[in-house]
Amino acid sequence: MLVPILTTTEEGFRASFDALRARAQSDRRVEAQARRIVEQVRRGGDRALFSLIRRFDGVSLSRKDLCIEQPALAAALASLPRAQRRALELAARRIEAFHRKQRDASWSFRDSLGFTLGQKLIPLERVGIYVPGGHAAYPSSVLMNAIPARVAGVREVVMATPSGSSGPSTAVLAAAALAGVDRVYRMGGAHAIAALACGTESVPKVDKISGPGNAWVQAAKRLVFGIVGIEGVAGPSEVLVIADDSADPAFVAADLLAQAEHGSGDETALLLTDCRAHAIAVQAEIARQLRDLPRRRAIARVLRRGAALIVVRDLDEAVLLANEVAPEHLELMVRKPRRYLPQLRNAGAIFVGPFAPAPLGDYVAGPNHVLPTGGTARFFSPLGVYDFVKRTTIVEASERALAKVASAISTLAEMEGYEAHAAAVRLRLGGAALTPGKRAKR
Repeated sequence: MLVPILTTTEEGFRASFDALRARAQSDRRVEAQARRIVEQVRRGGDRALFSLIRRFDGVSLSRKDLCIEQPALAAALASLPRAQRRALELAARRIEAFHRKQRDASWSFRDSLGFTLGQKLIPLERVGIYVPGGHAAYPSSVLMNAIPARVAGVREVVMATPSGSSGPSTAVLAAAALAGVDRVYRMGGAHAIAALACGTESVPKVDKISGPGNAWVQAAKRLVFGIVGIEGVAGPSEVLVIADDSADPAFVAADLLAQAEHGSGDETALLLTDCRAHAIAVQAEIARQLRDLPRRRAIARVLRRGAALIVVRDLDEAVLLANEVAPEHLELMVRKPRRYLPQLRNAGAIFVGPFAPAPLGDYVAGPNHVLPTGGTARFFSPLGVYDFVKRTTIVEASERALAKVASAISTLAEMEGYEAHAAAVRLRLGGAALTPGKRAKR
């Protein structure tokens, strides 16, 4: 069968399970190519950038053609068919409403010793969002990346997306207008990431880059991290469904197929069920539904490489395996789903019940669809407003407050061999630069 049924009690299960979880390792050839591209743009600026756009994006641009300004974005929005515009507006409203709940505020307090301590939240000045444009248009990615930045208070949001001679899709430009993008640059791939990170004569340097992309884009993001911030490195899409015999096999099959449709070839689609008969029914549904899908050949390749229907001892074991996988999308289709929510610790997003499929989160639910992949949900979070602000701590002290802790500062500084640190405190309180009895080393 196209999608195998595995059982956790069978010999060899662990090896098969680990193979499914293994992600493609970083390709050294891709890394080397991305490194050369980043260095070309860093050294050559516009000259290198336009040469790379001709080579990789397949279009010759002049400086005035590179940037699409707000009037053109507004025109794209106005020209969109009514149904498409209304769908984008619905998504944008819901994404903004959800992300407004994430906004935090600066704070301070005065402690018992008299210090005023606090934290100041500062939006980033300029961020760059990357939106792929190779095989399809992704207006939803525009909304998911740009709206949280705007809600956070980022002053300038610029976008890079590849395009042919006709330019980016109208839907992508319309989404940019709705999301408050200031300018769109017609560039893709590793060279776009390098231009955003390093800056050129035509492209301003940003403070942070977010957004999905192919292997070269992700390699470039890793390489420029430290020059700019990045929200993470996105891998192939993943879904893990936990289901019992109450779940409709057709629903489960449809959701596994939906994730396999993304197109990189390395997607993962897993079912964990405590009912073998249910796994068999899902297996049959996958075969039936696949026949009618336009991308069935590409989906079938994904299913052969990264899909499995796993029969577990019970749903508690399913939860343990799910936490081990730490999937991007986790769907919970069981009789009492809220019973298991507290136990599920590692997932980018959890979809509860039969009428909350992952595509709901991809488009209009409101939470972000830029999610941790490849097991990184163990320590990363979905993209959010918090990714577009930085935190600065504030310390204010009177002479009296400093005097109360001066002895402890001196002791700790001298323990570490930093006499000048201790002296910086003593001098403020009328003491000597050196502790009595100590001599400066000559």
